[in-house]
Amino acid sequence: MDKALPVSTMRYVVIITLALLMALPLLANDYQLFVASTMLVYCLVAVGLNTVLGYLGQLAFASAAFFGIGAYAAGLSMVHLGFGSLSAILLATVCGGLAGILVGLPALRVRGYYLAIITLAFGELMRWFYVHGDAITYGSGGFNMPDVSLLGFALSDMKKYYLFLFMVVIGVGASALLLHSRYGRAFVAVRNNEQAAGSLGIAVNRTKIIAFAWSGLITGLAGALYAVLNGRVSPDTFGISQMLMHFVIVMIGGLGSLAGSMIGAVLLTGLPELLRNFPGLEEIVFSALLIVVLFFMPKGVGGFLAAHLPWMRERLYREDRRNA
Repeated sequence: MDKALPVSTMRYVVIITLALLMALPLLANDYQLFVASTMLVYCLVAVGLNTVLGYLGQLAFASAAFFGIGAYAAGLSMVHLGFGSLSAILLATVCGGLAGILVGLPALRVRGYYLAIITLAFGELMRWFYVHGDAITYGSGGFNMPDVSLLGFALSDMKKYYLFLFMVVIGVGASALLLHSRYGRAFVAVRNNEQAAGSLGIAVNRTKIIAFAWSGLITGLAGALYAVLNGRVSPDTFGISQMLMHFVIVMIGGLGSLAGSMIGAVLLTGLPELLRNFPGLEEIVFSALLIVVLFFMPKGVGGFLAAHLPWMRERLYREDRRNA
């Protein structure tokens, strides 16, 4: 009974949260829906990056590259190939996954700061291509997205929000299933000790590739939604500053925490809107928040809450008693 209570509590919290999110458009205006949709996009980004950084333990910073690949794949497929919105989003998701596999290959040979530099260089290489591939990417000026529609119907801000909410529920739900499966346990085992994981029969190289592929897939989906939401794609959006934002979201939310990833995304995308009328205060608050979290909550907000709320703890090692 003691072990069942946290699981039931978490289930109730998820149901209540989804109900509130479903009801949000009834109370919010178009601008507030835009902000909420942005939060949903960055929830996916945080989950994607945390898969590699928090669960697999690899110091990889290709998240902004995956984000940009997803945005450009969605936008360019609509502009050049005439894809519909849903087809473009699916294509962008696949492209992100393929990019994840490509970036995961160096992780089979290098780690730590070397991997960080390689993945950062990959992001800058992609941005160079966006700027100089004028014939395909429209160069440094970027391009406007076609009108977004689904099944022939134009998407209002409310419909976009519900589409994003559906995509995020699918993305986060699938990530939870993956991370709580034997693959997720393999990620954590590799993070803790690669040699020990290998001695236990875990295919370390395959595990790394799966984690990077999933990270790219989820972040590519987020990039596609970002392009649909903003209606414009530009290379300036996918530089080092974007990567730093992704990293700060995960650090504040908590490494190796799905709930923390989403908490960090909501905090870091919501605060700029609250501080918009106070020029210069945004940077101060961001810096102070990061310092406070790192000093007093080294495992992030998610880790802090999990320490005090048992039902929020990750259960990657839960055994199925029925198979015992």
